[in-house]
Amino acid sequence: MKKNRRRTGAQAPTKQVRLVVAALILRQTETGREVLVCQRRPEQAMALKWEFPGGKIEPGESPEAALRRELNEELGIEAEIGPRVTRLRHNYRNGGAVDLQFFTVHDFKGELENRIFNAMQWTTLAKLPEFDFLAADLTLIQDLAAGKLI
Repeated sequence: MKKNRRRTGAQAPTKQVRLVVAALILRQTETGREVLVCQRRPEQAMALKWEFPGGKIEPGESPEAALRRELNEELGIEAEIGPRVTRLRHNYRNGGAVDLQFFTVHDFKGELENRIFNAMQWTTLAKLPEFDFLAADLTLIQDLAAGKLI
């Protein structure tokens, strides 16, 4: 006679966590510190939402190398990646999850060129909550606007 064995800790399979990096590209102006924000294209997932430039970490890449590559692909710049500001995990309703690392960028070579976005804009940290950001970025947006992180 077989014994009924109960599996403990068994869960339904979950989607893999995507490892993502993003840049807080900063500049100082007469009106204060500004950060570059970018808007997704209408045909992309989460259309017309605002985000910070960056993207997925490829296998074998460090977060800094991935961000340097992504900024070159998206904006045509050679960025000097600064310190990591924060790391967070966001779980989407569809079961997907993203592990996000945000780094500062104070210096870069080249002219910013919009290669993939619907729009790009410089804005003060205080005005970040006025943009319709991705859900994964909302806590960061509030902290940046409040002057808590940088």
